[in-house]
Amino acid sequence: MIHLRQPKKLTPEGNIIKAVKHHLTLMGYYVIRIHQSLGCHKGITDFIAVRDGKVLFIEVKSPARQSKQSPYQVEFQREIEAHGGTYLLIKSIEELIYAQI
Repeated sequence: MIHLRQPKKLTPEGNIIKAVKHHLTLMGYYVIRIHQSLGCHKGITDFIAVRDGKVLFIEVKSPARQSKQSPYQVEFQREIEAHGGTYLLIKSIEELIYAQI
């Protein structure tokens, strides 16, 4: 008997992450997906995207009300913006499309 592996169901945030990466790639960005792990910079974004010398730091959150940035993420955003960087907090693919990046 052959057991077929069921495709993994993505969370609402997981669906947005997948769509964000796809959209940025189609727009010509070099996209780096960051997975938080031991030794990783606390609060770093889900993505770093680069195109034509412009660097975007993109954090994806679920559209649910309880989904919010951690204190480390808020501090990371503050530091990026204080140094002239572009930080995007995305709760839907539409927000990214209309961000005019």
